[in-house]
Amino acid sequence: MSTLKIAIQKSGRLNEDSLKILKDCGVSIHNGNDQLKATATNFPLEVLFLRNSDIPQYLIDGVVDIAIVGDNILVEKGGNIQIAEKLGFSKCKVSIAVPKAFQYNSIQDLKGLRVATSYPNTVNNYFKSKNTEVDLHEISGSVEIAPNIGLADAIVDIVSSGSTLFKNNLKEVEVIFKSEAVLAVSPKITAENQIVLNKLLFRIQSVLKARKSKYILMNVPNNKIAEISKILPVLKSPTVMPLAEEGWSSVHSVIDEELFWEVIDQLKTAGAEGILVCPIEKMVI
Repeated sequence: MSTLKIAIQKSGRLNEDSLKILKDCGVSIHNGNDQLKATATNFPLEVLFLRNSDIPQYLIDGVVDIAIVGDNILVEKGGNIQIAEKLGFSKCKVSIAVPKAFQYNSIQDLKGLRVATSYPNTVNNYFKSKNTEVDLHEISGSVEIAPNIGLADAIVDIVSSGSTLFKNNLKEVEVIFKSEAVLAVSPKITAENQIVLNKLLFRIQSVLKARKSKYILMNVPNNKIAEISKILPVLKSPTVMPLAEEGWSSVHSVIDEELFWEVIDQLKTAGAEGILVCPIEKMVI
């Protein structure tokens, strides 16, 4: 079987989360410190550890077949690279921020002002779409200090918790777009490697579905089973098993984590007791 080449960030949080999802997919990778390449021992996959900003070009050139990379990097440098799956981690925003004392009402307030960023293409495209010209300053690293040292009047940068903005006396005024880690595919991937990718993608989707779901089991009076079954957002229908106690059954199902507390409240009101909730490791549909 052909070997699929995947690029991931060589250090940082995205590196850790990328390796974790591969591990959860049953892919065993042994990489030492500062190692730039590693081969999976139980799946036809070779991992290249690269700088995040370099990954789009490796995809475009076909040096790697796929990559786990921030969507924000693809928007900035990725051209027409396709996204096979959104992965749900490393979520952030690409936002415009200004000093807290800045009286901001609309994007037009930035017209003609200096804007510092590490994402020049993203910023140019955004301000063009708003018919607003700015004086763009491209810098790398520590963009948030630019207003404090007199380099810029505003910045465009990644915002996660907002703590970095707060520490630098800045406030977020516009969100250009929301970003997360994605599985991106090279336009030059071969038909052979596409087959391997499909196998990996199936595993990833099973892991992601499990992360978004909870397994739930509860004791229910038999005369309430029909009512409770209507509440449960299940794949097909809940599993119902009789208990030793007359007139009661154990009902098992799966709940979307986003709906969890809303559904739990409804179940309790409908008569469910002894509700247990368990994580799901994998979910194959």
